[in-house]
Amino acid sequence: MTTTSTTLTAGGRTPRPTASRTRRLLALARAETLLLVRNRAALTNALLLPVGFVGLFGLLGGVGGDGASGADVAAAVLVMLLVVALIFVVYYNLTTAYVARREDRVLQRLLTGSTTRVEALLAPALPAVVVTLAQLVLGYVAVAVVIGPPGMTNPVLLLVAVLGGAAVLGALAAATAGFSRTVESVQLTTLPVIVLVLPFAGMFPTPDIGPLSTVARFTPLHPVSELVLLGLNGTDAAGRTLSFVETFGAAALPTAVLVGWTALGILAARRGMRWAPRR
Repeated sequence: MTTTSTTLTAGGRTPRPTASRTRRLLALARAETLLLVRNRAALTNALLLPVGFVGLFGLLGGVGGDGASGADVAAAVLVMLLVVALIFVVYYNLTTAYVARREDRVLQRLLTGSTTRVEALLAPALPAVVVTLAQLVLGYVAVAVVIGPPGMTNPVLLLVAVLGGAAVLGALAAATAGFSRTVESVQLTTLPVIVLVLPFAGMFPTPDIGPLSTVARFTPLHPVSELVLLGLNGTDAAGRTLSFVETFGAAALPTAVLVGWTALGILAARRGMRWAPRR
């Protein structure tokens, strides 16, 4: 005679699927975080980058021109810090992680269990987003000490900038991992995105050169820069200083661009992401 037992929670109810998925995702993210912590070089670079980055620009006298105020210089440095973090901590490192997990058959083993594809992709992404947020916070403190206190008009838009930028580059990382054969090849496969995105990311003040300026606003990382400037100094794309309420209206276009690029990145990831080793 065979008996079947079912594990019940308190009150005689089975665990909800959503709660189970959340616990599973957090467990996977915890494992990815442990891998990051054990990689002392990567962790040191992640934590020291903002302080060193801000210190370098403080020694060089800042950016933004002779007429720029301390708040403008501080905002420009934080924009550069966030863009660099999104490119290398999120996009490059995530692409490397996805390729490494695939070639080691980790993704295959996860998918044979109860883990979904979304969970397998989100697990390495969560620590990367946390590190990026930590870099922005450390950078903010370093800027306040070295250059001067930055503004803080709308902190909600700063959070949207980080999460939106991470969503776009995380999706692009999954798509890039699909045609990256080895971890070593990631240096080449990520290069086109980096080369095409960085010049239009809005890190440096650029002259108005007509249609090219308009095109730049619709590239993946330029909306991040716009949202950071709106969140810190309340400055929109035209250089106007807005109030807290007005910044939400000005944030509509860059937020929509981030949503659009995220959707395109997810579509590319669904078509290009591979789950079995390419060897």
